[in-house]
Amino acid sequence: MARPRTRYQCTACGAVSPKWIGQCPECGAWNRMEEMVEPAAGEGRFAGYAGDAPSRVQRLGDVQGSGQTRLATGISELDRALGGGLVAGSVVLIGGDPGIGKSTLLLQTLATLPQLPSLYVTGEESPEQVSLRGRRLGLPCDDLRLLTETCVERIVAHARSEAPGAMVVDSIQTLYSEQLQSAPGSVSQVRESAAVLVRHAKQTGTALFIVGHVTKEGQIAGPRVLEHMVDTVLYFEGDPGGRYRILRAVKNRFGAVNELGVFAMLETGLKPVSNPSAIFLSRHEEPVPGSVIMVTREGTRPLMVEVQALVAESHAPQPRRITVGLEQNRLAMLLAVLHRHGGLALFDQDVFVNVVGGVRVSETAADLPMLLAALSSFRDRPLPHDMVSFGEVGLAGEIRPVPNGEERLREAVKHGFTRAVVPAANLPRKGIQGMEITPARRLAEVLEVV
Repeated sequence: MARPRTRYQCTACGAVSPKWIGQCPECGAWNRMEEMVEPAAGEGRFAGYAGDAPSRVQRLGDVQGSGQTRLATGISELDRALGGGLVAGSVVLIGGDPGIGKSTLLLQTLATLPQLPSLYVTGEESPEQVSLRGRRLGLPCDDLRLLTETCVERIVAHARSEAPGAMVVDSIQTLYSEQLQSAPGSVSQVRESAAVLVRHAKQTGTALFIVGHVTKEGQIAGPRVLEHMVDTVLYFEGDPGGRYRILRAVKNRFGAVNELGVFAMLETGLKPVSNPSAIFLSRHEEPVPGSVIMVTREGTRPLMVEVQALVAESHAPQPRRITVGLEQNRLAMLLAVLHRHGGLALFDQDVFVNVVGGVRVSETAADLPMLLAALSSFRDRPLPHDMVSFGEVGLAGEIRPVPNGEERLREAVKHGFTRAVVPAANLPRKGIQGMEITPARRLAEVLEVV
């Protein structure tokens, strides 16, 4: 049988070349030639894969659901990030910095699924290393099936014979396909390996976890199409040297996006944190300038975090605007709004804003807390320690409402806060017992109150 031929195709215009070249001769684009395989005559692209069925057109009303319920993993915070548990045939991609706990979490997950046959495929570690980690964590994983392999075709062959209900592949950057000549970790190898694994998971109903390496920018290495191929994308956040880890869902076809799971790294592995708001609040012994408590919302969970600001006189020609856990460009915009509509100029001041605990806040509800923290630090006057705030600030100086305002306030009451400065549109109709709520429509009103 004739062997498939290797060709290189330009991702910009589709031109094909028999060998790799730096510049496409058709469109002139640089470094766009990617390896591809032309199947031999009479052979399809995915010939040899079991489970192929003839396609047919169906009415959507005639399609019946499988009726399968989610399977709880036994790790509550992972179930929350997944949207309630594992779904048969789902493909989950987990990325994060080296040493942050990706392999530890997945080994714990398979160890807590004794009712489901599982397979752990590792291409980075030896069986002895995986066994040593399991013993160190005290996991009941004696019956867990382990495979050390990097060829994706052989991995799928073993998976067909073992028929696992859940499978872990650690990691996608170490796999290669025999149909390609490029090295493992290249764009073509990562895309091809992921396509084969996703196809196997969908055909057999296997819940598949794929570990992905990240670049120095924090994105999963390889082609961007990798995140489009899978059903769920989870990112591990936090300092690898710290104690707490945050598992954030940035894509989920079976649940809410931006759902958050919080873990504590202990000697026995990752443990779910039932009350994450408590770890992000410093609870100073006395009020300090530049500190404001805000109520953010991650997925379906209200979360209380502390926003700190430091405003100091700048001796540089261009004052610095630095944020950690918040958007830097938004801080510059809010300071301009504060100058225009609040009469407070900070053009000669360095402004540093940080969210305590390493959590990242992307919603606009952090606008008002950021301005209050900067104002408190600039005036060197602390805000009340029992006050919370949230709200979006517009360019015209108006305070805009944010979603689920009443739920945020009720979460603050549970933690002992008795005051709140919120947008007027978020004011509860019946009020909240035990909390004094100050509504605000304009930025000038907020400055008068505080």
